[in-house]
Amino acid sequence: MTFTLPDFDLDAFVRATLAEDLGQGGDITSAATIPAEALFEGEMASRDAISVAGLPIAEAFFRALDPAVEIETLVADGVRVAKGGVLMRLRGKARALLTAERSALNTIQHLSGVATLASAYVDAIAGTGAILLDTRKTIPGLRVLEKYAVRMGGGTNHRMRLDDAAMIKDNHVAVAGNIAEAVRRAVAAGIERIIVEVDRVDQIEPALAAGATHLLLDNMDPPTLRGAVTLVGGRVPTEASGGVRLDTIKAIAQTGVTYVSVGRLTQSAPAADIGLDFRPLP
Repeated sequence: MTFTLPDFDLDAFVRATLAEDLGQGGDITSAATIPAEALFEGEMASRDAISVAGLPIAEAFFRALDPAVEIETLVADGVRVAKGGVLMRLRGKARALLTAERSALNTIQHLSGVATLASAYVDAIAGTGAILLDTRKTIPGLRVLEKYAVRMGGGTNHRMRLDDAAMIKDNHVAVAGNIAEAVRRAVAAGIERIIVEVDRVDQIEPALAAGATHLLLDNMDPPTLRGAVTLVGGRVPTEASGGVRLDTIKAIAQTGVTYVSVGRLTQSAPAADIGLDFRPLP
């Protein structure tokens, strides 16, 4: 198995997650009830229709505790599976598989939940020309994985870190005095990508004149968004943001904005219902 992500250390993640679960005494239940030589085989399946993300990471948990485990992965990350779809079959040491089970399931359930929600939003704006973006509203320490899951659901990553681009928001403007001055300071600092949040149409021209390269149109209703997009006239990309829901995103995307960003993708995605059933081998 090969799984790599920029800025993500899979081995370190697996070690830290298992250490958190094992504590000082390890899996005392399995050690007490399962013979050391016992073997299990199991099947991981989805109990709902989902978009899959995190299978290679789940596999890494089992291999960390049983290097000889036999694993058959039946789908790839990014694939949509129907309710009841089998994701993985495995066979190995019973104690090890039971000990790794929760860490593996927690990870794939969370990441597949993110991917599944992202795919629902992508479906909702199909045909509009708008692109779905995620945000930095991620669980601390899991950003790389959660943004990977967004990609597996068909979404597009926005800023990964604070140093990817300037993002001038209302608090920056309040300190600088006005939008134009805040943008001028970012330009003077040599920043190439300058995203500016505007919540009123009259802020658009000052932001563009000062050097904004991307406008975040915050909490505007569809008629206001449509007018803002017309005013911008394609000079820079436009992004609609703020409280976007699954039932509102299509109308927002139809206004002509370049992007729609949704914090809910990583902030509020429910875990996918994925189960793992083991049976002992003779």
